Amino acid sequence: MNIGEVSLQNGRLMGRIATRTIDLPRIGLRAVESQNPRAPRFEVVALNVARRWVQIGALWEAEMKKTGEVFLAGNIDDPSLPEPLPVALFRNESGGYAIAWRRDTLRSEAGGSGFGASNYDMQGGEASGRYDAGQDSGFGESTAGPDGTMTREMAPFGAGEDDDVGF
Repeated sequence: MNIGEVSLQNGRLMGRIATRTIDLPRIGLRAVESQNPRAPRFEVVALNVARRWVQIGALWEAEMKKTGEVFLAGNIDDPSLPEPLPVALFRNESGGYAIAWRRDTLRSEAGGSGFGASNYDMQGGEASGRYDAGQDSGFGESTAGPDGTMTREMAPFGAGEDDDVGF
């Protein structure tokens, strides 16, 4: 099911996601610069109610097994959501992406065509179904300590103005 789109606007990939219960009218894709081969290709950022850009997801390059088509896959997540929203972005003719959502099904967990987090490792292969806390996720170290306090400063996403996109 298509739930949004991203297009090139003023040199940036900007768009929207909307479902019956989620409305993200301003999202952006920020390229991730990393030497880690497991790092995501893009961070998904959204304009929050305070008009600041916040990260709400990450996207990895994946490849369809049957056709070899390359697409972006990942999750949108926020404390306000009951669970992560699995998404895939497919290139369109205008150079942007169509955003699709799909609920994981028994078929997908049995090796079918789903691409949700429970059955796809975002690196082009099947997932083990377990999270290994000791494995490098590609995101680097956490900024939160064991008690939830910030352990180091994060770089600001931007000035917070609607027209001043900070990525």
